Amino acid sequence: MRAIGFKAPHPIDHPEAFIELNLPNPVPTGRDLLVRVEAVSVNPVDFKQRRSATPPAGETRILGFDAAGVVVGKGPDASLYEIGDPVYYAGSLNRSGSNAELQLVDERIVGRKPNSLDFASAAALPLTAITAWEMLFERLDVRRPVPGAAPTILIVGGAGGVGSIAVQLARQLTDLTVIATASRPETADWVRDLGAHHVIDHSKPMAPQIAALGLGQPGLAFATNQPDRHLYDLVELLAPQGRIGFIDGVGVPNGGPLLMKAIAVHWELMFTRPMFGTADMIEQKHLLDEISRLVDAGTLRSTATETVGKISAENLIRAHAQLETGTTRGKLVLSGW
Repeated sequence: MRAIGFKAPHPIDHPEAFIELNLPNPVPTGRDLLVRVEAVSVNPVDFKQRRSATPPAGETRILGFDAAGVVVGKGPDASLYEIGDPVYYAGSLNRSGSNAELQLVDERIVGRKPNSLDFASAAALPLTAITAWEMLFERLDVRRPVPGAAPTILIVGGAGGVGSIAVQLARQLTDLTVIATASRPETADWVRDLGAHHVIDHSKPMAPQIAALGLGQPGLAFATNQPDRHLYDLVELLAPQGRIGFIDGVGVPNGGPLLMKAIAVHWELMFTRPMFGTADMIEQKHLLDEISRLVDAGTLRSTATETVGKISAENLIRAHAQLETGTTRGKLVLSGW
């Protein structure tokens, strides 16, 4: 099979940032599905792994943590899907990724592809949908009110991949007032179109902007990026006993400011369940199936904004370079071989 990977960590302008390979077809065992990959999307975890993860000597690392494709094989213990079923999934950090024609993935973290979406549009959803859902409804428990706080959630980085689906989920599945942040006119328009009630600029102090809305202090905040930059602003604007969610632990300082307001911090890593084989890892299948239902019902929409081209080393380099600018709106996808 064709695959795209790297033998050593490199910046994206290095000639071997990605290389194309021919590898043996993988063989499914246990509860694995063998999926023919039709489309993939890129996420920050991809370029973070490409820049820092060193494969064992002589080996090649295959990245890719979002895919949509068709089941072409299954292990002897796999029973949830049949050959020919269209599926979508995010995979696991500790297994070979989706930048390959064929990929093995545990059926318990695989969802049925939305019928209303093509493979490229479906591939934009799994990682970000799982991340946003688990954070909102399992970690932050957004349906549980914060005493005395405004029934409001602030989503920092609302135009990014995770933010784009979090805004939709919060608006469509809760009664909360949704405030999203964006720093450019085009990203502000994007998050409004996704359903945000209000948009503020995270490149400026957020607490005064929140106060100016006249809604009261929010009880909930989901910071999808730069926690070190936004933490003190979030502590100032949140109500006492509020809850903050982070998906990036880099640079988060000590908890002194959080302590004074008894603000709870929640962490989300959508790879935790598959990496550790948790007893409830099948919840990710159920979650993705529900996302499919909501998409097909017209409640949610794909956050794919650009198809970079076919799945190739050249196009992955282009996608990574664009994603590393930190200005991407929604998701970048690659489709076909």
